[in-house]
Amino acid sequence: MSGVLWCAVVWWARLAAHVSLWRWLLATAMLGLSVLSLMPAALPIPSTGWDKSNHALGFAVLAFLAYGAWPGRIPLSLLGLLGYGGLIEVLQSLTRDRMAEWSDLWADGVGLLIGAALASTMQRLAVVRST
Repeated sequence: MSGVLWCAVVWWARLAAHVSLWRWLLATAMLGLSVLSLMPAALPIPSTGWDKSNHALGFAVLAFLAYGAWPGRIPLSLLGLLGYGGLIEVLQSLTRDRMAEWSDLWADGVGLLIGAALASTMQRLAVVRST
């Protein structure tokens, strides 16, 4: 295993038991994503350069954090986060310079799958490392 991957696996294994920390991180990330998603488009915000990759990245992070926050309820957590993405789209439709797009919700879903796959891989590697 490469050094960076090994460090990430060790980090995951040590933090896996701290569910309250994961939940706090998830709530903080959701708040930050809400603020960024509803800010006026004219203001400079961090970006990957493409709106859909912004959505995928943000929701991949949320899925990764949800995996630690509710380890036994991953499908339900991901479904709830997809609903959260839908709520953001509805709220954006109520703003002056933002608009709701179905493709944004699809990008959210792709990000959720990527984040869950990454978290699942980290967990499996941590289990292998500990045996």
